[in-house]
Amino acid sequence: MGNGYEFDKISFRFRKASVSVWKILLSTLKYIAVTFSLTVVAYLIISLFVSTDSQRRLRRENRMYEKTYAQLQSKEQLLGDVIAGLQLKDNEIYGAVFHSEAPNVDPISSLDFLFASDTIPDGQITRYTRLKASELEAKVARVDSAFASIFRTVASEGFVPPPMTLPLKGISYPQVGASTGMKLNPFLKARVQHNGMDFIVPQGTPVYAAADGEVVSVVRSNKGQGNIVGIAHAGGYRTNYAHLSSISVNKGQKVRKGSRIGTVGMTGNAFAPHLHYEVMRDTVYLDPVGYLFASAAPDEYSNMLFMAVNTEQSMD
Repeated sequence: MGNGYEFDKISFRFRKASVSVWKILLSTLKYIAVTFSLTVVAYLIISLFVSTDSQRRLRRENRMYEKTYAQLQSKEQLLGDVIAGLQLKDNEIYGAVFHSEAPNVDPISSLDFLFASDTIPDGQITRYTRLKASELEAKVARVDSAFASIFRTVASEGFVPPPMTLPLKGISYPQVGASTGMKLNPFLKARVQHNGMDFIVPQGTPVYAAADGEVVSVVRSNKGQGNIVGIAHAGGYRTNYAHLSSISVNKGQKVRKGSRIGTVGMTGNAFAPHLHYEVMRDTVYLDPVGYLFASAAPDEYSNMLFMAVNTEQSMD
C-alpha cells in the first residue's frame, strides 16, 4: 500500500498504513515475474515473426547448400570414376612398357574414422597406427618388388624400349585429343573403334619420328586416313602418322628419332587439322598415351592422360 493512509473499520478513522516487509518482497517478486513473462513473450514474438540479418543470411546459405549438395555428390562420384580409370590406365601403361604392375601407395587411404569424431581413444589410434604401419610396409615391399622387376626387364639382354618420344614439339595437354577405344566419330555420329591418339595442332606443324626406324609405308590419299607415313622400329614396334599435309620421307628410308617426316594436315576424313598417331606391336594396336610419359613432366603427363582418357569424340 506504500506510505499512504488506510481506513480503520473499528475506529472509523484514517491512519497511516503499516508497511510489511513480506508485502514488499511479495510485490517485488510479482513485479519481476510479470516483467520476465512479458520479456519472454516479446522475445518469442520477435523471434517468430522478425528475422535478423544474420538469420536471413544463414537461411540463404542453407538453401544454397541444399541445392549444391546433390551436385557435389555427383561430382564426387565422377571424380572417383575418373581416378579409377586413371589407375586402370596406369596399370596398362606399366604392363605394356615394363611388363609389371604400376606401383601404388596411398598413405592417406582408410582415414575416414579419424575425421568422424573430435575425440578418439588413444587405444584406437594405437591400433590404427600399428595396422597402417604394417600395411605401408607391405605396400613398400610391393613397390620395391615392382621396381626391381622393371629394372631387371630394362637391364635384360635384348630388351628394346618402345617409341617413347612425342611426334610433335612443344605439345601441351590442351592439344591432346581422344586416344584409343570406342569414340564418337564426327562423321558417322556413332561410336566406332579409334586406334590412335589425336593431337590438335595447326596445319603445317612439323611431325617428327618417335624413334629410330625405317619407313615401311608411304600412302598419299584423299580418303580414309589421308596421307600416312608408317615407320618400323626395333622390337616389333611400328608408328603411323596420318592426315599429313606433306610427306618428307620415302619408303625404305632410314630415319632417326626426331627426324622430320612431314607436316600436320587434314587430308582424308579429318574433322579439323590434327595428327592421328598410332603405336603398334606385332600388328596389335597399343594406346599411344602409354608411351609418352618419358617426354613430358609428371604434371603435364597426368593432364595429357586425363585428356586422352576423357575426350569422347575423335577427330577422324
